[in-house]
Amino acid sequence: MAEPWRDRARRAVEWNWRLRSVGDPRPHYVICGKDALAYYVARATLESELPAGGARVTVVVPERYRSNGPDVAGLRGVRVVRSDRLDVATFEAAGLAGATGLALLHQDDVGNLHAALCAQAVDHRVRQVLRMFNGTLADGVRKLLKAPVEVLSDAEMAAPAFVAAALNEVDPSSFQHRDKTLRVARRADVRPQDVVCALAHLTEAQGVELLPADQAGADLVLAEATGQPPGTEVAARRLVRARRRRRPVAVVMGAVRGFATRKIGIAVMVVLALIAVLGALISRAEDVSPLEALYLTLVTTLSGADPDTNKAADAQIMQVVLNLAGLALIPLITAVVVDGIVNARLALHTGRLQPPRVGHVVVIGLGNVGTRVMAQLREYGVEVVAIDKAAEPRGAALARQLEVPLIVGDAALPETLAAASVADCQALVVASTDDVANLEAALAARDLRADLRVVLRLFDGDFAERVEETFALGVSRSVSYLAAPAFIGALTERAVISTIPVDRHALPVAEVPVAPGCELDGRPLDVVNRDGQVRLIARTPAGGAKTIWWKDLDPRQVIFAGDRLTVVARRRGLDWLTRQCAPPAHPGSDPRPTGPVHGGVHTPVAASPPVPGQTDSGVGATHPVPPAGNAPSTTNGGPADEFELTRRHDGTGEGS
Repeated sequence: MAEPWRDRARRAVEWNWRLRSVGDPRPHYVICGKDALAYYVARATLESELPAGGARVTVVVPERYRSNGPDVAGLRGVRVVRSDRLDVATFEAAGLAGATGLALLHQDDVGNLHAALCAQAVDHRVRQVLRMFNGTLADGVRKLLKAPVEVLSDAEMAAPAFVAAALNEVDPSSFQHRDKTLRVARRADVRPQDVVCALAHLTEAQGVELLPADQAGADLVLAEATGQPPGTEVAARRLVRARRRRRPVAVVMGAVRGFATRKIGIAVMVVLALIAVLGALISRAEDVSPLEALYLTLVTTLSGADPDTNKAADAQIMQVVLNLAGLALIPLITAVVVDGIVNARLALHTGRLQPPRVGHVVVIGLGNVGTRVMAQLREYGVEVVAIDKAAEPRGAALARQLEVPLIVGDAALPETLAAASVADCQALVVASTDDVANLEAALAARDLRADLRVVLRLFDGDFAERVEETFALGVSRSVSYLAAPAFIGALTERAVISTIPVDRHALPVAEVPVAPGCELDGRPLDVVNRDGQVRLIARTPAGGAKTIWWKDLDPRQVIFAGDRLTVVARRRGLDWLTRQCAPPAHPGSDPRPTGPVHGGVHTPVAASPPVPGQTDSGVGATHPVPPAGNAPSTTNGGPADEFELTRRHDGTGEGS
């Protein structure tokens, strides 16, 4: 039966009319993604304590998807739009027109580019932040889009942390700001006059203390680069030299062991030992020199000898045995040659590595992160062996270009790990996109060698921390957590210069402008530094004057409007500083309530302290309270004053 026209008309109105709140001063951000990076960006944007009082966040996720880590659609306080395509209709339904920023965070370079072009058609002024792996395509996108755009690669940001962990060094993060180049280093590796500020104090009892009050006792510092190579490069050079100093005999024996199968090798060794024993007996029986005995033995073994009935019985027996050994040796030599050729053919066809290696680094998973890790290790001259389930993963072409052996197989199987010589490697980097497969491969590798250094990639930051503590697998890293601060800074238009990973934390380096009439205008520089939250490293006076660096900063100097403060901070500390440097609210304006709205009624909450407390993950835990009563809600527990009917591509209306 055909659908009545009245129902069709009603549904058409529901699809195309959106009921929106009026006069909401909060900035609106649209985030498209489904993995942990989208989760961290959306969560931090929701919980940011900016002067406008927070932000409205709309998350666009596919209709049906499996979240490999924290679920971005499960965040409380976000408005969810479900659509399998990021096109003009989806962005109109998400309210992109007039939005402050758009984050395209899918792991699909071409898909993100297409979505950016569609978003430009909806609103060409909205700021866009794209996640891309291909650097060449990223450069083209910056020129192609008319809208303000920032293209970032989470793999490129996180790869140095994996490389440093594999070489048992600190992350070699370095960045240039103004006229100086700064880098992360151990305090013992840099001169005292080059130390900019303390980053972390590492203790077994209390863990990692970020931006500690005790500047002199910190283990990890931010220092000025003065020509010394970073610790990662030094460790890589040391590893390369150690490989070159390996004993030549061990190298030759390793190559011989890998050329043929074990059974054929044992048979050849037995026959050669028998020939050697008989040669020694002939030398003693016929009273000849060792060289003459060797000549007689080889001639008898390989070509046979004329029978001589006048010889002694023992000499005749040894001659016959040598002839039989010669008959057995020739087929064995042929088998060794054929077996070596077959193994070489199989290695080319299946990607399995036969020759054993020592002192190399094994990288499992040649996706975005694994490919970057492999490339950086090869830049340092470190030998790498790659493992991937797919015959042609994303990094296969680069692996062939860098002459990196690629083993195709399941990394959780002992035979695959043995083919990569995991038991003799320097470190194992597990960087595939499957948390379960990564954990299985790490545990299987530890079964082969208990003291193996394992660098494990996990999507969920909390899961990574618990796995590292429980299983003692080495170092666990969340790529999304390491890269999230840079994406958040680009989305909110903060001048984030760089992001410094410290253990499982991330410290953004940002330059914050001082607005006229703000809280810090006219106050001394000393109020900027907050132990555990914010550390001031430079000040650029208003008018483009020369930057004053940490060496010449006087805490009694006064901050003026137009100054730019360069700081290393935690996310909460950066939120606080941004709020302190923002212009005051316009007089006579109706400030936004500080608590959640329940059915149009404001529920006050306790005022937050001027400097929020520290959190281990860098992400707060405060969420809006779910709406009371039966009021309709468009969020997962957020305010009820933003109800919208979102059109779905399958033709049904959905309240989101």
